[in-house]
Amino acid sequence: MALITWTREQFGTNVSVHDQEHQSLFERLNNLDSTLASGDRGAIGAALDSLIDVVGKHFASEEANMVKSGYPGLAAHKAAHDKLVDTCVDLQKKFHAGAAEVTPETTAFVRDWLYNHIPNIDKAYGPHMNGKGIV
Repeated sequence: MALITWTREQFGTNVSVHDQEHQSLFERLNNLDSTLASGDRGAIGAALDSLIDVVGKHFASEEANMVKSGYPGLAAHKAAHDKLVDTCVDLQKKFHAGAAEVTPETTAFVRDWLYNHIPNIDKAYGPHMNGKGIV
């Protein structure tokens, strides 16, 4: 069973590139979560690295479109992104150094962040970006 499932109703922003990126994030998070059961640190590390890579690229993409469209909520949005990235990169470094583990609580934390962030924060940029021709 997937940890998180993307639906247009719950997570759609009406900005197609970002909706596709969100779906990719969900796939990577679900992959990391399902990989945990294997106990294979190499596979877990690869799944973690893949998720963090996609998160970074997605945040950069969203922020670029916010700049391009003159989105007024950019600073607060970027601050939320930066906080999650800092947390994830810190875990990534500790995991690869053997000083931390990735657990179901880790993937639940990211899931819960996405459950809150996309519907409550990301959806707000949809109408603004659509009005600036970003669909």
